Amino acid sequence: PQLGDCFAAPMALRSTALRSSVRKLSTLAPAVGAAAAAPVTLREDGMASFTKTLPIHKRDENQLEPRAGASMIEVIIDGNPVNIENGSSILQACESVGINVPRFCFHERLSVAGNCRMCLVEIEKSPKPVASCAYPTMPGMKIFTGSPMVKKAREGVMEFMLANHPLDCPICDQGGECDLQDQAMHFGSDRSRFQEAKRSTEDKNLGPLVKTVMTRCIHCTRCVRFSQEVAGVDMLGAVGRGNAMEIGTYVEKALASEMSGNVVDLCPVGALTSKPNAFGARSWEYRSTASIDVLDGCGPAIRVDTAKGEVMRVQPRLNEAVNEEWISDKTRYAVDGLKRQRLDVPLLRKDGVLSPVSWKEALEAGPPGPGPGP
Repeated sequence: PQLGDCFAAPMALRSTALRSSVRKLSTLAPAVGAAAAAPVTLREDGMASFTKTLPIHKRDENQLEPRAGASMIEVIIDGNPVNIENGSSILQACESVGINVPRFCFHERLSVAGNCRMCLVEIEKSPKPVASCAYPTMPGMKIFTGSPMVKKAREGVMEFMLANHPLDCPICDQGGECDLQDQAMHFGSDRSRFQEAKRSTEDKNLGPLVKTVMTRCIHCTRCVRFSQEVAGVDMLGAVGRGNAMEIGTYVEKALASEMSGNVVDLCPVGALTSKPNAFGARSWEYRSTASIDVLDGCGPAIRVDTAKGEVMRVQPRLNEAVNEEWISDKTRYAVDGLKRQRLDVPLLRKDGVLSPVSWKEALEAGPPGPGPGP
């Protein structure tokens, strides 16, 4: 779809309330055409269920196809010849044939940092494993993704990742959709050799939208690169080195960007989570519906998550022609308009329970006001 094709949908739906975002997908499809395409399945009640096994930053098959006219080279991955576009990284070559390479810092839309070292693979005649996200492919290169050297290297990297990571999974909002959880189960060990005290880091105040628990930070720098390369503002940075490294604003201030909520989606752990949605529901309790944002003139693809009978959060869906995988803070947090949070009846706590009372009772139960003046 072209960018202009997506303007018809919000114009046709602008007169409706935000609740139209959770309508049946079949009513939206004629208006938005292919812009609503997403890995969804239709349930018996006609609602669309989003495939939750795919993270939102997962690339689709079209991104793995080589560009027209690009020069191709052949590499050998785990004994199988693979034709890949010249200049591609080893990680991209592995993904093109369906081999999942673990990673934390790498993201398809950000610059390559190569600082987590989780994507290590073995190359023939190389004395040590290399970072597949930053190492380019070469003709005839032989790559091994599951050799004993690779398994040992990944287990060692994971051990360092968990050395200072707190055991917050039961109380972490990222639990159930956390990259560190999944990869620790797959590549980590069942015991720890780290007996010293874990690192303690002060939480940063990034404003009313992003909640921080910086002891969980693994220094992947995704949020830093997003703020500089996508949002276009130097609002986050890294201070210190090694074990003393911290991510935050250089000056104590909130994030001054209309896209600050995207750092919550980018964070592979629970260091950055949504403050308005804190402790709202667990990830496996959400019922997801693919939809289109009616508050944005471009019609970004979104995913509406509901739980406990109400809309809990809005997240982006992949749409290369419109929003890629980013949405504005207005799109993300306008869901708050569906809730009634105004106190219109006085409440008085009786036996530990707030009960509605008359204004007279509330004023009499309150603290005495200031006395008469002199």
